[in-house]
Amino acid sequence: MNVIEVNALEKIYNDSEVKVFALNGVDMTIEEGEFTAIVGPSGSGKTTFLNMLGGLDQPTSGQISIGGTDISKLSSSQLIDFRLRNIGFVFQAYNLIPVLTAKENVEFIMHLQNRPKEERENRTMSLLKAVGLEGRENSRPNKLSGGQQQRVAVARALASKPKFVLADEPTANLDSKSTENLLEIMEELNIKENITFVFSTHDQRVVNKARRVITLEDGKIISDVRKDILPQ
Repeated sequence: MNVIEVNALEKIYNDSEVKVFALNGVDMTIEEGEFTAIVGPSGSGKTTFLNMLGGLDQPTSGQISIGGTDISKLSSSQLIDFRLRNIGFVFQAYNLIPVLTAKENVEFIMHLQNRPKEERENRTMSLLKAVGLEGRENSRPNKLSGGQQQRVAVARALASKPKFVLADEPTANLDSKSTENLLEIMEELNIKENITFVFSTHDQRVVNKARRVITLEDGKIISDVRKDILPQ
């Protein structure tokens, strides 16, 4: 089953009357349950592409279909609702709400979805346990390490039961041990819950874990390699 279908995707910026192609005719299909890394040098279009997939930025032309919905045809309010119910985000800078505890940060997305209180609490505690933060649910971000904050961000991304998770350089600020732990958590959730993960990354450790590696250069796909080997 295809989760994401991208056709002839372009993103053009005008710089002093010169057209700059951040994305230049990208075609891609990502299937349910994939664990995919988008790689390439700085300026290759990785983050732009991830922002397009998440509806955080609009393409100049082309089509993005997610679960059969063409997101380019959605109004702003429809797009917000679509992201809320289908997409989980993990940002390089964590983007946690500083005045909220770990538990409250994870619950926040479910508040927006109007989920019942008992469901919110049960899923939040289950996710915090899954990411190794049981007992730290009442800690605010400034009392957590970078690795712990990123785990909260992962739990928050999964709270809405998204069809897929977009992670932009999720390990960029983490040490080796935290990176290893985070990737194991994501891989386990990918396999057990069949959540589709798409990473934008420079990190070779993420690339090594990925079962598909797509390389962008100058806004074009120059390589698409499927390893498709599930861990034992």
